[in-house]
Amino acid sequence: MLKVINGGIETVVEDWPGRIGYLDNGMASSGAFDNVALGFANLLVGNAPGEAGVEIAGGYFEAEFGADTVISFTGTDMKPTVNGQPIPIWKAVAVSKGDVIKVSHFGEFGFRSYLGIAGGIDVPVYLGSKSTCLFGSYGGFEGRKLQEGDVLKFGKPSKELKSLKGRTVKAGAMPEYGREWVLRAIPGPNASPDYLTKKGMDFLFSNSFRVQHSSNRSAYRLAEAKDLAFARKDGGVAGSHPSNVLDHAYAIRGALNICGNTPILLIADGPTLGGYMCALTVINADLWKIGQGTPGRDYFRFAYCTQEEATEARKQQREWLSEKSLA
Repeated sequence: MLKVINGGIETVVEDWPGRIGYLDNGMASSGAFDNVALGFANLLVGNAPGEAGVEIAGGYFEAEFGADTVISFTGTDMKPTVNGQPIPIWKAVAVSKGDVIKVSHFGEFGFRSYLGIAGGIDVPVYLGSKSTCLFGSYGGFEGRKLQEGDVLKFGKPSKELKSLKGRTVKAGAMPEYGREWVLRAIPGPNASPDYLTKKGMDFLFSNSFRVQHSSNRSAYRLAEAKDLAFARKDGGVAGSHPSNVLDHAYAIRGALNICGNTPILLIADGPTLGGYMCALTVINADLWKIGQGTPGRDYFRFAYCTQEEATEARKQQREWLSEKSLA
């Protein structure tokens, strides 16, 4: 088990792909904001793909282990320590009962870290997932962020612990982090020529957008796009601004919602429908990058992608998150 000493800024239990199949009931899929970092965290400790781990946003998490186990720490480098001694990230590390893990804040690049534990996190499965939906207060650990005094139970490891210790992600297989994140995206469902002009779409695909401080697990708000060229003068019966449309389903995760002149990436806990246009959709293989974008610091740039390229990228990611990437 893991007893929480300090829940940090925002620490939640998440799996992947989350709670799939309930968008028509108004329930977001939730799930890990960075499925690549969680995927490697699970791979290192022998867990099944998508098993639940601990997602740490921002930092300052601290907890005590109640049993011997093997852990992994991936994502941004929060300088994790066990009993005050630094431990490597992207590597399986053995810990003992009574050991205390503590992290600082997000690193030079990236914003979220993942703690993988051999056997995964033993929380109730709600509608097919262990993921926390903060905006609905369900799933995960009591539907909320972790806080002091919480106790997480572990599942049964798939292998002997001694066989897991020391497994490492190869240097060439580690994801690349930076200040500007390139997100491959497919135009639509509300794009040119009906909602934006060609000039408007070109604007989205040729500029970098800074992540606003107000971003969260529901939506990543980007800098205002004052030069966005709409195809309509107004939204007609939907509203006075041309970004308004009659309520329709949102293509989350990854839809770029245009609210007034503000582009907003709808992500893990995002709304399932609304009254604004969605100009493009980030492909599944690049969703992980959104979760590592640091609010107030990093930038997103959109790159045009076809459906065929998106399908191939998803296949490549599946191969990437496999034993061949470990040493």
